Amino acid sequence: MGAIRLEAVEKWFGDVQVIKGVDLEIDNGEFVIFVGPSGCGKSTLLRLISGLEEISRGQLLINGRDATAEPPSARGLAMVFQSYALYPHMTVRENMGFALKTAGAPKSEITDKVNSAAQVLRLEPLLDRKPKALSGGQRQRVAIGRCIVREPAAFLFDEPLSNLDAALRVEMRFEIAKLHQSLAATMIYVTHDQVEAMTLADRIVVLQAGVIEQVGTPRELYETPGNLFVAQFIGSPKMNVMNVTTSDGRFQLEGQQRPGTLPAAISGGEAAHLGIRPEHIALVEPDQAHCVGTVDVSEYLGADVMLFVNCGAQGVLTVRHVGDVDVRPGDTIGLRFEDQKMHFFDKDGQALGR
Repeated sequence: MGAIRLEAVEKWFGDVQVIKGVDLEIDNGEFVIFVGPSGCGKSTLLRLISGLEEISRGQLLINGRDATAEPPSARGLAMVFQSYALYPHMTVRENMGFALKTAGAPKSEITDKVNSAAQVLRLEPLLDRKPKALSGGQRQRVAIGRCIVREPAAFLFDEPLSNLDAALRVEMRFEIAKLHQSLAATMIYVTHDQVEAMTLADRIVVLQAGVIEQVGTPRELYETPGNLFVAQFIGSPKMNVMNVTTSDGRFQLEGQQRPGTLPAAISGGEAAHLGIRPEHIALVEPDQAHCVGTVDVSEYLGADVMLFVNCGAQGVLTVRHVGDVDVRPGDTIGLRFEDQKMHFFDKDGQALGR
């Protein structure tokens, strides 16, 4: 069991508050990822859960037990760090079984658990090697294996792939996804890479300045962001955002002549911003467009073409066009937004109902 609950958790360093009353419930077996910009508090929040930092105020419950004041060793959690932290003089087998050995576990139990973890992580041929004879991805798998043998209540990952090159990151992302499926264990994962968050998480927690902005599945955050921050943080390339005015069921883009029709479901306030993702913009004739602009840059990516279109007062919009298109820098083109894919936000950046 690995259910974790945070109730009004705060962290202060002197007079500076870095975690500002976080409430969060993580179910047993769930894969939850903390994302946000540098300095938002995601690693600090993970360290509060692990016990590496003390909680200033609030409560932490692990499987219904108050663990707020417990030392890290008593919480039953295992942490995988950004650095592998393997003992260079020990073999893979010895590294993976070291925690059990120091805890006084019988040799037969250590052997069984190490062999079982090695099988899950495909490390069996490497058990007698030392860390210097392993690749970066293999070392990270050993670090994960060292946690598996302890059979923790939950796994905590602090940016475990950031030291790997691009190809190894993809490989290890696949390995971690398979590991979660096979172990069905609770996993909490910190990353600044939204691709990792979107592909691995059951739910994503988006943090900014020590506050949770939104919690939801990758699809929920991508399709129905709660505010402008989440809308632009989730998704690559990020959502285009433009200033609008609204009147009588119509919206008008600043600096554009053609008004558009507001979706019937928009409610809860007057729209000040319109958001549209790059893949939800079509290239049309200027007289049919919501927005007309000049192509600044065209990037051919094979399956897609990325266009950067200067729309004057609205700035440069990013357009993702599937397949090739005969558009060159300097061309004037019309952009039309998909009616059911437009997002509207009020002057405070909060999403209006769709």
